[in-house]
Amino acid sequence: MRLIFNIYRFFWMMVFLHLFAACSKSLSPVVPPEPPLPPATKGIPVDYWLTRGDHSALLESHPAGIYFTDASNSYTNILVDSTTTYQSIDGFGYTLTGGSAQLINHMDASSREALLQELFSPSPAGIGVSYLRVSIGASDLSDHPYTYDDIAPGTLDTNLTQFSLDPDRSGGNGMIPLLRKILSINPGIRILGSPWSPPTWMKDNGSFKGGSLKPEFYSVYSRYFVRYIQEMAVEGITIDAITPQNEPLNPNNTPSLSMTSDEQRDFIKTALGPELKSAGIKTRIIVWDHNCDVPAYPMNILNDASAREFVDGSAFHLYAGDISVLSGLHDLFPDKNLYFTEQWTGSKGSFDGDLKWHIKNVIIGSLRNWSRNALEWNMANDPLFGPHTAGGCTECMGALTINGSVVTRNVSYYIIAHASTFIPPGSVRIASTNSGSLSTVAFLTPVGKKVLIVLNEDGTSVNFNIVFAGRKAVMSMPPATVGTFVW
Repeated sequence: MRLIFNIYRFFWMMVFLHLFAACSKSLSPVVPPEPPLPPATKGIPVDYWLTRGDHSALLESHPAGIYFTDASNSYTNILVDSTTTYQSIDGFGYTLTGGSAQLINHMDASSREALLQELFSPSPAGIGVSYLRVSIGASDLSDHPYTYDDIAPGTLDTNLTQFSLDPDRSGGNGMIPLLRKILSINPGIRILGSPWSPPTWMKDNGSFKGGSLKPEFYSVYSRYFVRYIQEMAVEGITIDAITPQNEPLNPNNTPSLSMTSDEQRDFIKTALGPELKSAGIKTRIIVWDHNCDVPAYPMNILNDASAREFVDGSAFHLYAGDISVLSGLHDLFPDKNLYFTEQWTGSKGSFDGDLKWHIKNVIIGSLRNWSRNALEWNMANDPLFGPHTAGGCTECMGALTINGSVVTRNVSYYIIAHASTFIPPGSVRIASTNSGSLSTVAFLTPVGKKVLIVLNEDGTSVNFNIVFAGRKAVMSMPPATVGTFVW
């Protein structure tokens, strides 16, 4: 009996202990397992995009392609320092010529909408074009020369009663409605206006090509600028800045105008500056708008106190000279801004050659030398490199070739996209180093991202480190390649 009783007592004791353990377990907090640690070799990820001169990569995305680590190696270093800052950035883009507007407007509606969204929407929806240059009247890449006050030969219109923007409305090339559509996509885009010629009745040769502006028409021509800015504003289009003349030492285009430095200085200080001020117009005046080989031209204007007070800065192209002259002008006039407003790619150029030269000079070169923007010439052409005037450029290749509604993206598209997609207006250039065949420029964006553009000009791959805050991200850059790195 005692044995049976002990067995019975042991059974119920085990049942009790099992139930107590189960209850105690249900009352304990549930602690999830710790997540696995990331690999020890990985730190901050770096996204990057590549375009190669052989077309094998075109703004090719590599998300989290490399990482900052503490690893050591003997590769060359590219140092990025966000505590050393330079100029603010206004934007990147193209000249939207009358011919470009005409081609885009002739696309079917859905193709046109898709293209405009791609160009002007910020990343990741588009490439974030943020700056446009437009011609005041026709450029040589319009289908015919015109101004906004063309009248019968031998007559004058000093009161500008015949002034009209109609050539840029829907009945003309459609520039105005196209700009309104662009502004609906990117309301903050900056627009710079540049004339190729004043009305011919203001010129000493009465022709669209060449000639000079008669001094007796300085005041009238200044009011012409005022009318243009005011009437564009009525259309909902703000002209952020103007240059008094595109390429004033090149009278060979159709249209064009010869304007010496003394003439531009006197025009600004006696007429254009006072007229804009009197009208309460905040549009900025930017001088020169021509090549880097004649820095004496803008220096002459900026050295004149009466002209300088009306001038925001100077604009450059690079068909002659060296991009470093921008830094020389900055050193002399640090309170005046610098801009890079035009560089063309030609029909006889090569993709790899143009990619390397333009990234090195237009993007990296101009920005390392204090430019606030970088613009390519021009946005679009047809397969025959038109439209253009008789006497206009016959070899200028746009960022886009538009054939009906079919779009081909050319080298200028990628040159600008490597900057515009990742560097929004308001970004600030920061310090970065060059090394050997590697040229660089770096930025800090308004949201704190670091952006580094690197060009490898060499014919072979180059291994290097991006060094930031004491850590290294190791990259192997293919030959003849541009990369944009973001972290």
